[in-house]
Amino acid sequence: MEAIETTETIETDAGTARVTWHRAEKPRLVLAVSHGAGGGIEARDLQALASVLPGHGVSVALVEQPWRVAGKKVAPAPKTLDVGWRGLWPAVAKPGLPVVAGGRSAGARVACRTATELGATAVLALSFPLHPPGKPEKSRADELLGAGVPTLVVQGGNDPFGKPEEFPKGSYELIEVPYGDHGFAVPMGVPPRERSRAWGRASIDQDAALEIVTDGVVGWIASLG
Repeated sequence: MEAIETTETIETDAGTARVTWHRAEKPRLVLAVSHGAGGGIEARDLQALASVLPGHGVSVALVEQPWRVAGKKVAPAPKTLDVGWRGLWPAVAKPGLPVVAGGRSAGARVACRTATELGATAVLALSFPLHPPGKPEKSRADELLGAGVPTLVVQGGNDPFGKPEEFPKGSYELIEVPYGDHGFAVPMGVPPRERSRAWGRASIDQDAALEIVTDGVVGWIASLG
């Protein structure tokens, strides 16, 4: 069963936001998920989730922050992102279902910072930017650890913003996408017998990498009850 897709605009104190709904036929939960600072809802992982989750009873709301709707190329300060997210939250909560707050990269930080305040059931953090590339001393772990609700991190094995082994211990779950970068892109797959350390190439292809993301999220959401 294909998802029912609709789009709506929402006025917030940070400007006009946009939500593209991929609705399940009989939803039991909403995943509201936003993009990062360097791209929009066309991101491969967001599109994969919007395609798969409605078949599992989860309506997906792909959220575009006001700066993105306005056509700007640079994201505003974190506080402004939080303002936009707060302003559109009533729209994603309107169906009256539990809402999982989600985002990729900067969007994941927003979801973590505001989850408790907004009453989110859980947080999905895709490619959480634990630190700026090459600057592990500038950790943002406090945002992740402070989410205050069940949290799933999905992280690429080669993410320059924080590899899985860099993450501190905490009461969250973490799924690794082997070889994945910050956008979950993997190098061109080659058979394991031909793979060498010198190449540094993945033995999984892009479709398999995205299946790790979607299967992991489906299983985690099912565990929320």
